[in-house]
Amino acid sequence: MPSNRLNPAGDVPDTGIPEQVAATTTMAEQYEWHRAHLRRHPVSRRNFLRGSAAAAAVAAAGVSPFGTRAYAEDARLAVAGRHVGFGPDAASQLRFAAQLSRNPQGTKVFLEHGPTPMLGATVEAEVRDLITQIPSSDGGVLAAEQFYVHAPVDGLPGRVPHFYRWRTSDGFVGDVRSAAPAMPSMRGAVLPFRFTMMGDQGTDDTPTRPTGLVAGDYDDNYYKPDNDPTVPHAANVLNQIVACRPDFHILAGDIAYADPSGAGRAAQFVPSGGKVGGGFDKFNPYVWDVYFGAIEASASTTPWMFATGNHDMEAAYDTHGYGGHLARLDLPGNGPAGCPSAYSFGYGNLAVLSLDANDISYEIRANTGYSGGAQNGWVARTLAAYRSDPNIDFIVCFFHHCAYSTTDSHASDGGVRDAWCELFDRYRVDLVLQGHNHIFERTDPIRAGRPTKPAGDNSIVYPETDGTVYYTVGGGGRPRYGFQPGSQETYRGHQIPDTTVPNSYVWTADGDKQDEAAPWSRVRFRNYSFIRVDVRPGFFASEMDVVAVDEYGREFDKVTYRRTVNS
Repeated sequence: MPSNRLNPAGDVPDTGIPEQVAATTTMAEQYEWHRAHLRRHPVSRRNFLRGSAAAAAVAAAGVSPFGTRAYAEDARLAVAGRHVGFGPDAASQLRFAAQLSRNPQGTKVFLEHGPTPMLGATVEAEVRDLITQIPSSDGGVLAAEQFYVHAPVDGLPGRVPHFYRWRTSDGFVGDVRSAAPAMPSMRGAVLPFRFTMMGDQGTDDTPTRPTGLVAGDYDDNYYKPDNDPTVPHAANVLNQIVACRPDFHILAGDIAYADPSGAGRAAQFVPSGGKVGGGFDKFNPYVWDVYFGAIEASASTTPWMFATGNHDMEAAYDTHGYGGHLARLDLPGNGPAGCPSAYSFGYGNLAVLSLDANDISYEIRANTGYSGGAQNGWVARTLAAYRSDPNIDFIVCFFHHCAYSTTDSHASDGGVRDAWCELFDRYRVDLVLQGHNHIFERTDPIRAGRPTKPAGDNSIVYPETDGTVYYTVGGGGRPRYGFQPGSQETYRGHQIPDTTVPNSYVWTADGDKQDEAAPWSRVRFRNYSFIRVDVRPGFFASEMDVVAVDEYGREFDKVTYRRTVNS
């Protein structure tokens, strides 16, 4: 019997919505519930928590320009949480963004930039005012107002560092940093390059707003007894990524976890000293401030490209729960209309597609079908165009929910398989990079739902004939999941003879689990990790090494992908 439940408990931010309502409503319906609630419980702007929690969150790390009075309205305006991304034309456009410490109140913010550290050009930044109001268990409302600045820079030469700094009209001047647009997709100009990837990150620190929060409320150390709270797993992974010096980084959804619920936490927001109520989520928009401060060491100089996961659907905002992302992030916007996190870009001989699996998930259906099929049509057209491009060798798709995985928490999503896997086969996609499950898992190459050959550590895969390999890289910092009962880990130095998982499952269209064996599961690693991808373009053959790396820099799996040029 099909279930009318759209959202498994804890897997979508409820943002103050009673559990029985959130379980059976879409993101658009939840947003309307929000609006109606707030009309009955209006909040004066005088009662908003203003500005940014980034000051206190990152001051201890020594990277914050803020002082102890950062939240005060009369304090000097400051800029932090810098992050860079590619524009619609990745080879010539960069998008610079950051966060303000308070309401600018007419103070102008500028991005100074140029081809050398002397800069030379100035553009006035756009200020985006994000207002958030969250019902709380004491009958009140957590109200916040945050300010983000954005500045586009176009007409840049590909892969050449471009220098920048943020400045305000009342005296703040940031330090000079640099970032580079993508390498052009022209065969004669293509050189080796590197990118990194992971998902499900969160932060090691809890925000200071609202007051009274304690460690474990909004950070990655919140419920797993084997997740040692003395070890900063997210920071460890990030530091390894910084050390890799990638040309760009991609994150496969579940970004900041402003909602920490799911797998062990009651979905309730409880103010300091308040009592637990029913049906209220712990959503806290100030977690995003901590997050941007945490990733700044990498994201201020390396383009970070984001997909959206189930924890990124925030019903406090419009646009199917993505309104907060549109204020905070600069996504390329060259995908299907109405799907902010579906887009594509080229880097040398590589094409990358970010897809929104919330649109096609059978497991978590708060946004299932919201594009009306537009995203699936765009995926088919975009893959066809890239595969027919003589300058593109490798195609990589990344998104959140898993087509193929064997964890005990989410396993595989049949919605992803039904919507996209035939397209991945048809257009010979090389890699599919997923998050959602907080582990590392790699498949053998798959074609038509079946593994085509064993691909162990240090193997070579020929995607044109062998098929697509699926990676689950959800160990960016959140507490770890387990694999199916009796299923052993298997990775470099810890291989087992038969890697088949006989007792996994896949989510079906009616929201149920269907048992299945998983002969395609080749590598399983239950710890914090990311992947490093080194691409070596060639004139006759191109190669791509995908190396799995743990939070301490130890490599535990490697596969080389080889393609004859124009095949």
